[in-house]
Amino acid sequence: MSPFELTPLKPASNPCPLETFVACAHQMLDPATPEPVLCAIEPRLLAQLPALRALGVFELFAIRDPGLRAWLDDELAKLVTSPRLFHVMETHE
Repeated sequence: MSPFELTPLKPASNPCPLETFVACAHQMLDPATPEPVLCAIEPRLLAQLPALRALGVFELFAIRDPGLRAWLDDELAKLVTSPRLFHVMETHE
């Protein structure tokens, strides 16, 4: 498999958020990754952030690449400050 190809996901598969994040991050850090592939990887990587934050991954592990770390810190800050997409409604009986 070429390092520039996105890993195809089977429609029925449910990949682990950490596995998807690591695979996307590796491709994003590869200087040989073409721009169209980077554009396709970015939303996949960002989609994993809420699950990884909820699991506490970023409290246990540090991103060593300074550029990727700064970008993810910005994106994680947006998650914290943005309004929830949904909320749980309480019912009172």
